[in-house]
Amino acid sequence: MREPVPSTGRHTPDEDPQRPRRPPPARISPEAMAAARGGVTEGLDWLGRQPESKASLLYRLVRVVVRFVCFGLFRFKVTTSGQEHIPRGGYLLVAAAHRGWMDPFVVMHALPVEPRCWILGSGPSTFTSRWREVLAKRVGGLLPVWRGGVGIEPHVASAKAVVGNGGVFVQMPEGTVSGPPGRLGAMRPGWAIIAMRVDAPVLPVAIAGTEELYVGRRMASRILPPTSARELAELGADDAFPAVGSREELDLARALTDRLGERLGPVIKELYPGTIDPPEHPRRLRKRLTWLFLRPGRLDRD
Repeated sequence: MREPVPSTGRHTPDEDPQRPRRPPPARISPEAMAAARGGVTEGLDWLGRQPESKASLLYRLVRVVVRFVCFGLFRFKVTTSGQEHIPRGGYLLVAAAHRGWMDPFVVMHALPVEPRCWILGSGPSTFTSRWREVLAKRVGGLLPVWRGGVGIEPHVASAKAVVGNGGVFVQMPEGTVSGPPGRLGAMRPGWAIIAMRVDAPVLPVAIAGTEELYVGRRMASRILPPTSARELAELGADDAFPAVGSREELDLARALTDRLGERLGPVIKELYPGTIDPPEHPRRLRKRLTWLFLRPGRLDRD
């Protein structure tokens, strides 16, 4: 028997220790989900409008409701720091470690309501029902990506539109909620390709404590000093990045990913101990809250 999250050594009220539990089903592949929908669109093509940086009345209302649910009903506690590093607007944000559905809300909790965040997020994980897709499009804040999609160009276009309008383009380059608690997992280099082609400031944000959720769960975030693809590559203002689509561009993207990981990794490890409750601490609704907005499936936490 395998737990979807690290075992706490206790049974919680939503678990029956006498009833044998089957492992959750394997995840449906994004390609299969896309085929079942008759095809999919990504980024701005899906949104159908320009990503605004101003917070609409509906967005503010939804934000108030989400904060009430998270901090009032679920009593989540999120400690955040580093707000002095936030740029004025028109920048890229890279957040890790990505371990659960709360991560985007932890990021938004650390930032002011304006300029608005637009998150490069998983379509398969978010669009598990029609109403969620309709709400996401109406409220805004999501630019969906489907693994196995048409390439990175739509997401470069999305990032340019968000940054050009003074917004915040959010990426979580681990690309999955699987991974070790309290440590940075393998990051994909797509964020760095976007950062090179947009050539905008990059704000790193470290997150810890979201790999399992329960009533009263503690989480943490820290905003690091801003950087850029140009700074990480040690290029001058007049130096050119490698040609678009070249092997050299991909090699540099991988190098930039390693360098950003060197900044984020130690901070995630530093934050994580402060999010851990002792084994005897009650973990009410752990299973339900951990999978609340995720399609249940097997997770690798090793």
